[in-house]
Amino acid sequence: MQMKVSVIIPNYNGKEYLENCMDSLMQQDVRSFEVIVVDDGSTDDSFLAIRKKYPENGAFPRTGYLCHEKNMGFCRSVNDGIAMAKAPYVILLNNDTVVDVSFVKEMYYAIRKSEKIFSVQAKMLSLQEKDIIDDAGDYYCLLGWAYAAGKGKTASRYQKERKIFASCGGAAIYRKEVLEKLGGFDENHFAYLEDIDLGYRAKLFGYHNLFTPKALVYHAGSAASGSRYNEFKARLSARNSIYLIYKNMPNWQIVVNFPCFVIGFSMKVMFYILKGMGNTYCKGIYEGLQLCRQEEGKRKRQDFKKIGFLRCLKLEGELFFDTFRRIL
Repeated sequence: MQMKVSVIIPNYNGKEYLENCMDSLMQQDVRSFEVIVVDDGSTDDSFLAIRKKYPENGAFPRTGYLCHEKNMGFCRSVNDGIAMAKAPYVILLNNDTVVDVSFVKEMYYAIRKSEKIFSVQAKMLSLQEKDIIDDAGDYYCLLGWAYAAGKGKTASRYQKERKIFASCGGAAIYRKEVLEKLGGFDENHFAYLEDIDLGYRAKLFGYHNLFTPKALVYHAGSAASGSRYNEFKARLSARNSIYLIYKNMPNWQIVVNFPCFVIGFSMKVMFYILKGMGNTYCKGIYEGLQLCRQEEGKRKRQDFKKIGFLRCLKLEGELFFDTFRRIL
């Protein structure tokens, strides 16, 4: 059959989860897709074990593998997987997930509803409590915060397909052609907020992102980093929050939103002080400011003359609305 979808699984020390993830993909009710596992310098034997169970080109759907000698980060891993992909649509899937039997089919159907759909996110449920939402679409607000809709709420409340700000890269399908035109995932992020950044860029160029409740994914959460809050995540999240604003907002928009950013980042600093990681978060903010001044950061900033004032203004309105959504 014609290859329609490539499923890319970035793996880092996923021994506890990866096999179950692959097993669920092998039980899909369609077969016109391939699976690509990109190992990012794992120190356990998860990569060797999965290659032994599902040999390259030896299973159906087709399986492919790529191994980094050292840890290069989520963005580099998925970009390398996308470069290997043979299909016009790519699904990114975390290694600590188990998918429903119709997951690939429903994702494919959803993204083909309109040429203007850049990405579609699945309905992510907790692996431990399967009737609880883990992520029902990602949003971004004027406080400089990204947040997941529905987290911790009952799954039955999220039954309607709707537009979202960005798709969580843990279970999302993308148009490969548009993804490549946008420059792929920005490897300056390494990890965290890279999916918000990509969704933001897509919206700046007139595309939109969608949430579909028909594609179900069960997610363990924080399998690679080890916990929801840690020093590594605190530093990178702060760094990337600054960088994301610089990349995707023209100067006038940064000035208008600056008071909100001060409030949002101050609240985050206080939160991480209470977690015992205040210095780490502040260090991340400093690193983000430095990245914006460096050539590698400047090269990634959008050309707002091409994008136009009206599109940025429209997104400003969306960020304003999403701020109230977050507060409420």
